[in-house]
Amino acid sequence: MLYTHATVVTVDTSRRIITDGAIRVVGDIIDDIGKTDILKGKYAADEECRLSGRIIIPGLISTHMHTAQTLLRGTADDLELVSWLCERIWVLQGNFTAEDGYAAARLSIGEMLKSGTTCFLESMFADRYGFDGLCRAVEESGIRGCLGKIVMDIAKYAKDAAWVMHPGLVENRETSLLGTLKMWEKWNGAADDRIRVWFGARTPGGVSDALYKEMTAISKDRDIPITMHCAEVKADRDFFASVSHTPMSYCKSVGLLSDSTVLVHMVHLDDSDIELLSSSGTHVAHCPTSNAKLASGICRVPDLQNAGVNIGLGTDGAPCNNTCDLLQEMKLAAIIHKGISQDPTAVPAENVLEMATINGAKALGLDKQIGSLEIGKKADFVAIDVRGIHTQPWFNPVSAVVYTATGRDVDVVVVNGKVVVQNGALMTMDEEEIVQEAQRRSKEVVERAGLGKKVQARWPVE
Repeated sequence: MLYTHATVVTVDTSRRIITDGAIRVVGDIIDDIGKTDILKGKYAADEECRLSGRIIIPGLISTHMHTAQTLLRGTADDLELVSWLCERIWVLQGNFTAEDGYAAARLSIGEMLKSGTTCFLESMFADRYGFDGLCRAVEESGIRGCLGKIVMDIAKYAKDAAWVMHPGLVENRETSLLGTLKMWEKWNGAADDRIRVWFGARTPGGVSDALYKEMTAISKDRDIPITMHCAEVKADRDFFASVSHTPMSYCKSVGLLSDSTVLVHMVHLDDSDIELLSSSGTHVAHCPTSNAKLASGICRVPDLQNAGVNIGLGTDGAPCNNTCDLLQEMKLAAIIHKGISQDPTAVPAENVLEMATINGAKALGLDKQIGSLEIGKKADFVAIDVRGIHTQPWFNPVSAVVYTATGRDVDVVVVNGKVVVQNGALMTMDEEEIVQEAQRRSKEVVERAGLGKKVQARWPVE
């Protein structure tokens, strides 16, 4: 198949941009890439998909996502993190069934695919949500999923005993750590290697030192990557201080710092923490919308970049972002640091596109397969329609993608060589059925949790 007449932003090592460009896909691999006239001359017998007026970029990679939470979109707005967790989200999630988890995963994946995300890192999927269902949703949809199953043995947040988890979410070593190993043995490498199983450790304070050390030892022995929330809010800093550590000195003490670890949020860091991140090769997932909406703070992205830390981008969950659209996340990631630093050159659009593509692939250990458009890599790419009045005119395609486009402009999505979105419509999933199921199940979860009155509109509804 030839995809022709597009502006192709390769994000390859030279960062070249090809006008009137084309991509040849054979099976699941990019077989050739270059000017349309040259490729059409070489492969005249190939079927052609004309994409004039589109910008093709590598498939977007979300390095932080809670698939279960998409079923809870809008149920906990305008709350700070601990209240958000303890009074709303944990209560709602503690009333999930495995069927709810499957419905939420399908809703999340459908939204991600339609807005250009071709690979995601699920951060902390609880046992009660039904991990098999999550894997099945990834398998059926055609997306790539790095799926973190929760690891925990302490049922509270940070150091305050009052911040306790809902009983329905409490797990121990057997269900969490050993359960993850069972799922790794069953699912890792499944669906044409689109599924990878990760450890999804809870935030420090939710995992004992002994369990962290056991997990990190297994991680190194079996090459199972780890993702974990860290230093998101001031309460996290208080926890680290209570055990005589900074965030990264604590992570180092239990073996978490490595190039197989993605640490999420990373807002409240010292200079020494940044040095440890840099020297260890540990990756960071930046989630600016979540951090801003929950008033958690803002990650020190320019300082991390200057130190050579690899930074990916994530939307986080729908209750703290309200969308899984990574294109919208890219715009805020490019803008927010300019406002804080009062430097308009801080974190330019090109850096942000790298975060959402090749940096994300590196964080997931997949940069030899995805993250850029190069011969021999997997055929994962997105065509964004920039013919509309709201996207015209444009001069720099990277600027058009980062500052102007949203997920609603995504026209075609290819994952592993297969078209999963065409003309903006899902090809592997029934969108109407997914939405109806999500609507029904979200209401049932809210009612089981007894939060019907708390999640409704604050203003009078007639």
